[in-house]
Amino acid sequence: MRAGRQRAQEGMTLVEVLVALVILGVGLLGAAAFQLNALKYTDSARMTSQASFIAYDLMDRIRANAAADYTIAPPTSGNPDVTRDQDLFDFNTNIVSSLGASATGSVTVSQKVYTITITWDDSRAAKAADSRRNFVLSSRADIDPTVIP
Repeated sequence: MRAGRQRAQEGMTLVEVLVALVILGVGLLGAAAFQLNALKYTDSARMTSQASFIAYDLMDRIRANAAADYTIAPPTSGNPDVTRDQDLFDFNTNIVSSLGASATGSVTVSQKVYTITITWDDSRAAKAADSRRNFVLSSRADIDPTVIP
């Protein structure tokens, strides 16, 4: 009587285990790729935020010392006795320390509107050989005097 009954399967076959491992491996590789992309783009966003902070800091310094000419090249060393020179030195130092050695910054002015431009290399996030990013801040540093008729 026992010979006629079918035996129920017990356990898993090796093929089932291998298929489960392949599926798990593909899923883990996808999660790792997703995590790497998230890290790249987070770093890119951090650099843009740093450029924004640096530009706004210099704009505040320009407003505080409105009589000075900030369009000159930054000095190579700080000078606490001359506020403009110290501000430009700090500006350049902050750019290089936060955004890398190839990062640059410049200041232009036209009719009391200052434009601060910061440029840095963002090739990690952009996946291109030459992918320079720019942050540009334009703001009026001084108010126009009101004329009372």
